[in-house]
Amino acid sequence: MRAVRSEMRMRKWGVRLGAMVFAAAVAFTLKGQAPTQGPVTSERLLKAADEPGNWLMYSHSYNSWRYSSLDQINAQTVKNLHVKWIFQGRHVEKFETTPLVANGIMYLTRPENAIYALDAATGRQLWSYEYHNPARTYNCCGKVNRGLAMLGNTLFMNTLDMHVVAVDARSGHEIWKTEMGDYTAAGGYAAPGAPLVVGDKLIVGMAGGEHGVNGFLDAYDTKTGKRLWRFNTIPQPGEPNFGTWAGD
Repeated sequence: MRAVRSEMRMRKWGVRLGAMVFAAAVAFTLKGQAPTQGPVTSERLLKAADEPGNWLMYSHSYNSWRYSSLDQINAQTVKNLHVKWIFQGRHVEKFETTPLVANGIMYLTRPENAIYALDAATGRQLWSYEYHNPARTYNCCGKVNRGLAMLGNTLFMNTLDMHVVAVDARSGHEIWKTEMGDYTAAGGYAAPGAPLVVGDKLIVGMAGGEHGVNGFLDAYDTKTGKRLWRFNTIPQPGEPNFGTWAGD
């Protein structure tokens, strides 16, 4: 778990991961209670802030403070940090991901849409999964992916061609894949953001505002990938408040 601590602090300080290499710099052992083990339940997600040795969702907890209560790295001890292990992503695109850490395993995404499971203490790769996008996607600012969501033993990732995929966290095998929409419509959609699990639903968003697309939020069934609802951030015909700017 020593690798975990450094990455949590790196994200807290706002350090963006480098273009090709993810490095864990550590010098201390994690003290206090052992991290909770077992599947990541909805109850654990609700109390994610009570598990300082884990990082169970993109922003750490539902308040989205992105704050770690681990305190072994401070103004006095930071000088003792040193590189413990390095993970080579083998990709020239920049990393903009926030890793998840659960039960001693670090799950991170690599551009374009690849997932890696690493032993958080040693950096040893346990498995990898790669989703293959079309040759052209419509992302404005690099073919990046910002992270994952997790529930039970399943990881969830959005893709640049507007799919949501579910992957078994134990094996890296794809469980289901759902198309959010036509990624070529209205000048181009993409979905580089990290999903969010709420109860038994997976909440996802999309990008493409620079192309004039219609924004929306979707909810999917975490077990089947079936879409449960969609909220359009710009009302569509038949929805409340549609046409309030008619003639503009």
